[in-house]
Amino acid sequence: MVRLFIFLAAVALVLLILALISCLAAERVRNMRRWLWVLVIVLIPIAGPLAYLVWGRPVTRTSRRPARRPSSPDDDPDFLRSMDTEQSRRDRETLAQWERELNKDDEQKN
Repeated sequence: MVRLFIFLAAVALVLLILALISCLAAERVRNMRRWLWVLVIVLIPIAGPLAYLVWGRPVTRTSRRPARRPSSPDDDPDFLRSMDTEQSRRDRETLAQWERELNKDDEQKN
């Protein structure tokens, strides 16, 4: 009997956390205002979170996600392209400087 109670308490806690996260993260909720759903979820164990998950969660027929942005600069092709352009410009400037220095050395030797 104690094991069943612990299991039900764990299920209630998981449902509470999932329902609260879902309610607070959703742009819109159905059938009641958000703060009323939060009260129902918190004050009515097991039935409150289940009620939100059944009747309160917004229904999304089509899940249009915005285009994923790169998570780091190494994943962003535009950034890599700009780095390549910048690095090429610096390399050309360095090469031109070395050529000028070589030409000066050749002129001084003659």
